[in-house]
Amino acid sequence: MIAQLTGRLAQKEPTQVIIDVGGVGYELTIPVSTYYELAEPGTEVTLRVHTHVREDALQLFGFRTEAEKRLFLLLTSVSGIGPRLAITILSGMGTIDLVEAITRGDLPRLVSVPGIGKKTAERLLVELKEKVQGLAMSSALASSKTTGGTGSASPATLSEDLVSALTNLGYSGNIAEKTAAAALAELPGGNFSQLLKLALRQLAK
Repeated sequence: MIAQLTGRLAQKEPTQVIIDVGGVGYELTIPVSTYYELAEPGTEVTLRVHTHVREDALQLFGFRTEAEKRLFLLLTSVSGIGPRLAITILSGMGTIDLVEAITRGDLPRLVSVPGIGKKTAERLLVELKEKVQGLAMSSALASSKTTGGTGSASPATLSEDLVSALTNLGYSGNIAEKTAAAALAELPGGNFSQLLKLALRQLAK
C-alpha cells in the first residue's frame, strides 16, 4: 500500500500529476487545491497518497496535505461518493470551504458542485457534520490554506488552465470558457488559485 511519494514532478495538470521516483513514473489523480500549491515540473515534491484497489485497476490519489487526504477519506465513507467524486468535490470547494459548508449545513453550496445531487448532499451533511468539526479544529487543517499557488503566467496560459480545471470538474466546455473569460476580466492580475476560486464562486451563484 503506497501512503506517500517523494520524487521529481515530471508532469502537472489540474487534476493529474506524474511523479518520477527513481526512474518510475507514478500517475496520481489530485484535487485542484493540490495542483495550485505545487511548484513547476522538475522540482521535488512530496504527496500523501491514498491507494485505491479495484478488481481491474490500482489507482493512486495524491494530496498536498494530510488534512486533504483525511477529508477525502471521510467523503468516500459516505454512501454514493466514490474516489472520483470525492476529488471533484475537493476541487470544486477546497478543504476549508467544504468543512465550513458542511458545518453550516449549507445544502445549496454543496449541490452547486457538479455530480452532487440533493440526496447525496443531504447524506453528506448527516454523516459528516460531527466528523468534520473535529477535523476543522486540527492543526493539519489550519496548515492546508492555500498561499497563492503556481506563480505568474500569461493570460492565455491561465485561461487554458482554468478551462481545463473547470471541464475536469464536470462543467461543459462552453460554460468553462465563458466563466474563465469572466474571471480573467474581473481579476486581470490574479494567479491561478485566485482565478479558479473566483470562477467557482461565479458558477455557484
